[in-house]
Amino acid sequence: MPKSKRAKVVHLSKVEKKGKELSQKLFDGVREAADQYQYIFVFSVENMRNTYLKNVRAEFSDSRIFFGKTKVMAKSLGSSPEDEYLPNLSQLTPHITGNVGLLFTSRAPSDVIQYFADFSEVDYARAGVSATRTFTIPEGVVYSRGGEVPVEDDEPLSHSLEVTLRKWDMPVRLVKGKVVLDGDYTVCKEGQELNSHQTALLKMFGVAMAEFRVDLKAYWSAASQEVTEVASNEEVEE
Repeated sequence: MPKSKRAKVVHLSKVEKKGKELSQKLFDGVREAADQYQYIFVFSVENMRNTYLKNVRAEFSDSRIFFGKTKVMAKSLGSSPEDEYLPNLSQLTPHITGNVGLLFTSRAPSDVIQYFADFSEVDYARAGVSATRTFTIPEGVVYSRGGEVPVEDDEPLSHSLEVTLRKWDMPVRLVKGKVVLDGDYTVCKEGQELNSHQTALLKMFGVAMAEFRVDLKAYWSAASQEVTEVASNEEVEE
């Protein structure tokens, strides 16, 4: 007999219980790691991509990374000297805001800081982020890279994409089987917040404007029981 496809009732009590279990698991995991590793880093992520975060996890396979509810992570470390898990851990909690995570490791801080200063991955921007530069496609036949490379190193965009481009607000037309612009078309301007049509066009023409980076904010040392703030990646590179 086939299974019923009717909607099943999900009791809110079960959902709440599962949420509490996950929070408790995160809480316990953070405290367990605090006892095992020499350093605790707070890091923030720009242009979050799970694929690239997995690469970071692979690199730090000898360490532990937590990326969950900030309130739970902060509570596990302690929000004040009275409830901190280990001495001075509460000094890390002011840094646990926004899109942040915790890295527990026994690697030397200088090695960790240098690794993330050198680490970045470029990807296509998503709607809502700001354009890092102005991108304009020149008039005439539209090429697959939109003028980013010399014409002799490029090829005309397929005529089958003309309808798609117009759907994304690009004023193109077909002339003798080729996609053509009657004038220069600016897809985006530097600093402008991108919408879904703009990000789709940028991806079609191979223009990447998002950079996945991990910025270290501060770390705690088990040896000194002190918290040290970390300079931004830009300052480290300088």
